Amino acid sequence: MKLLAFDTSTDAMSIAVSRDDGAAAGLWQQQSEGGAKASIGLISGVLELMLQSGLTLSELDAICFGCGPGSFTGLRTACAVAQGLAFGAGVPVLPVNSLLAVAEEARHHGLGDAATGQVTALLDARMDEIYLATFYFEAGLWTELQAAHLVKPEAVALPVPSAGDAVAAGNAFAVYGTRLTGLAEAAARIPALPQATAMLRLAPQLLAAGKAVSAEQALPTYIRDKVAQTTAERAAIKAAQLAAAL
Repeated sequence: MKLLAFDTSTDAMSIAVSRDDGAAAGLWQQQSEGGAKASIGLISGVLELMLQSGLTLSELDAICFGCGPGSFTGLRTACAVAQGLAFGAGVPVLPVNSLLAVAEEARHHGLGDAATGQVTALLDARMDEIYLATFYFEAGLWTELQAAHLVKPEAVALPVPSAGDAVAAGNAFAVYGTRLTGLAEAAARIPALPQATAMLRLAPQLLAAGKAVSAEQALPTYIRDKVAQTTAERAAIKAAQLAAAL
C-alpha cells in the first residue's frame, strides 16, 4: 500500500509518506510549524517527501488528511490541498479524525501495539474549551465510544472502560492543568498530537471500512460553529481563570 498523510489541525504540521509494495518499502516523514504557516509549507513538504519516496501522486492508494476537529484555518488548508492533489492525480481522499489520530499516537508510543483499552483524546480548542472523543482499542482495531464534541475543562470526564485502562491523551494537559479534575481516574496522561504517521497506521482499517471518498466529497469536520467571543464572554473566561488560580 502506498499512502500520503498530513495533518495541520493544530499548531504543529505533520506529513508522512509510506510505501509497502515489495519494491522499495519505507517511511518518510516531516514535522514543522503549523498554524498560519501550514499554508506556506504543506505543499512543498509533500512534494519533498514524495520525491524522497520515489512515488508519484498517481501511484498512491489514497491521500489521507486530518479532517478535524481542530484549527479552522488548518483544517481548510489540509482539506484544500488534499482535494487538489487527489483530483489532479485521480486518487481517493481519506479523511481521518484528528482525535482518533491522537488516540492512535498515544497507543503506539505510550501503551504498545498489544494494548487493549480506552483512550480519551483531548485537544485544546481555545476559547476555554476542549475537543474530546473516546475510543476503544482491541484486537488491532479502534471503535468510537464517544463522538467528538466540545467541553469545558471542568466538565471533562472519562467513561468507565469495560476492560483495560482508561487513558487520557492530547495537548490539553499543559493548557488547562489542574482544571481537568475529571481525569483523576486516568491510568496515564500521554502528551500527544495528531501525527501523520498515526494516520498511516489507521488508514488500512478506515479504507477497509469504506471511509475513502472522492476529492470533491472530502470535507473538514467542524465541531464549533462559532469562532469569536463577545467582550462579555472573554471577561467571564478571564474571571474564571483568575478564580481557578487563587
